[in-house]
Amino acid sequence: MPATLSHQVSGPQLADAPAVVLLGSLGSNRSMWDAQVRELARDHTVIAVDHRGHGGSDVVPGPCTIADLCGDVLALLDALGVDRFHVVGLSLGGAVAQWLAVHEPTRVRSTALLCTAAKFGEPSGWVDRATAVREGGTGAVADAVVARWITRGRAEEDPALVAGLREMILATSAEGYAAACDALSGWDGRADLGRITCPTLVVAGDEDPSTPPDVLRELADGIPGAEFVTLSPAAHVPTVEMPERVSEVLRAHLTSAGPA
Repeated sequence: MPATLSHQVSGPQLADAPAVVLLGSLGSNRSMWDAQVRELARDHTVIAVDHRGHGGSDVVPGPCTIADLCGDVLALLDALGVDRFHVVGLSLGGAVAQWLAVHEPTRVRSTALLCTAAKFGEPSGWVDRATAVREGGTGAVADAVVARWITRGRAEEDPALVAGLREMILATSAEGYAAACDALSGWDGRADLGRITCPTLVVAGDEDPSTPPDVLRELADGIPGAEFVTLSPAAHVPTVEMPERVSEVLRAHLTSAGPA
């Protein structure tokens, strides 16, 4: 059974504007998209979503897969009456966006893949992280995760941002976080990249230690016609580190992709 997802719908009515779905990173909630929601909702119906076990969404005990997370999103969109949509995914959300673009090509108008991968390292690292969080809560990983989300320079300049991001991770259900780690441990979309036929934007952060630019370049090279952009200076979550630039890049992509 799909999980019930907490979400926010902003902007014009669906009948009057194209839908854009925003899917965030492991350990985040939809507030990571606040700046992009404000910008894109001027002329899009923007649907910002919390993954299962994140933010206000249902916690489903036990491991899950990327396909399960996609099933949650599709069930939400069906309930909202959304047929076709643009999808923007960062990190974990980028894996979900890839799966949707491959398996729901008649519904996905375009995809933007930010700081993500077709395979996130070796499964053992995710299994170990899931175990650490199930045993010690998200506090066991919060500091290390925040250190990857924004650059060291930005962290030194803006301790309030660091504190807010840390609180976001701490507020994430330990089981929800661990289950998403399980999903990432089993994720390998490399063989399907050539099946993504919608207009695609791939965005890297130049100082991202989690998914470095060469990982994003491989993703872009595998997707026919994909556009590749590197943001600087940016680490793993540029939506909060350089929000105006991310909004600008996404708007240009959506304008180019068009409503059709």
